[in-house]
Amino acid sequence: MNPIISREEQEVFGAVGALPTVSIILPFEPKMSLKSEVNYKMKVAVGKVEKELTLNYPADEALPVIEKLHRLLRNLNYNTHKKSVAIFVSPEIEKVFYLDVPVEEKIVVDEKFEIRDLVYNKKQNIQYLVMLLSAEASKTYLANCSKFQLIKTNVRGTSVHAYERDMPQKVGNFSDPAAHKEITLDNFLHHMDEGLTLLLKAYPLPVFVLGTEKVLGHFHKNSRNTKQIIRYVHGNFDDASESEIRTAMQPHIADWKKIKQQETLQKMLYAANEKRLVCGMEEVWRNVQRKNGQLLLVEKDFLFPTRPGLSGSSLIKEEPNSSRPFYIKDAVDVIIEKILETGGEVEFLDRDMLKSQGHIALIQYYSTSRENSIHFM
Repeated sequence: MNPIISREEQEVFGAVGALPTVSIILPFEPKMSLKSEVNYKMKVAVGKVEKELTLNYPADEALPVIEKLHRLLRNLNYNTHKKSVAIFVSPEIEKVFYLDVPVEEKIVVDEKFEIRDLVYNKKQNIQYLVMLLSAEASKTYLANCSKFQLIKTNVRGTSVHAYERDMPQKVGNFSDPAAHKEITLDNFLHHMDEGLTLLLKAYPLPVFVLGTEKVLGHFHKNSRNTKQIIRYVHGNFDDASESEIRTAMQPHIADWKKIKQQETLQKMLYAANEKRLVCGMEEVWRNVQRKNGQLLLVEKDFLFPTRPGLSGSSLIKEEPNSSRPFYIKDAVDVIIEKILETGGEVEFLDRDMLKSQGHIALIQYYSTSRENSIHFM
């Protein structure tokens, strides 16, 4: 049986070290830019690396790495629809990752390759939906750091009869005007919630709902989108300008990292309800080998030092900095690499946010049975 962790992976993640090592992480969208522009940026990055290598390393160590970099540059895939590229080169290893996330540029020479850098270097893409609700109207905006774009408007007065038709027959002749008003409001908000469901299919983003306490109370009670709604913001926004809305939103998006983590946890709960969540190193490892990983959730400081079992189908947990042959500093890094290679995504969370899940969890593309688990020794 072939070992689960190849010799190449052992070299990359700590079994065999070789200097100099080079990491290049760059934005890379050839489908959105001229090939000549993208190629120029790559040549500039390689030029910086080449200069540093020739200044700080003997020729017999620097030249093999420089030659590999130039070969990789010639063979880059300019037909990809990905958003960024990560290149790792050492005297013994050359690897290229095409990633579906925007990144900040990073060039490192003379440090061990860290696959986590590919995730840490993701740009913060601050984008969300803002839904303004009142008893008479609804407006939904697509928002980011620079603008609010109105994408949907509903006015209750133009279709009030439709909401009344949804009411039970006995309510149509209800003598209590207050009860009639409450039920009509609930029906209107139900239609707004259905509209939000459709919008979320086109814009799967965090949602903030703004309105008076009474209206938001009615909406929250019956909404089917509570998993996507990050926060309810109380206030009267009937005549609010875009500037006033943005000011009201500012305290709630100030710490975007917490918002993203909350959104990620909601995705995890939703996947658990659909039986598409596996937890702990054992289950995550097995599903990653099957290329059944859509989104990996892992605490940012979680490490799992290990070495392959004799059969190649198991992992033996090791103490950190073990001197045993084929010691792997962190099997989590191997998992991250395989997730990225198969088009999945990775999100880091703060310490102990996944404590009950064994510090690591995986949202699957599809649910599978949990038979034939790999057992850790």
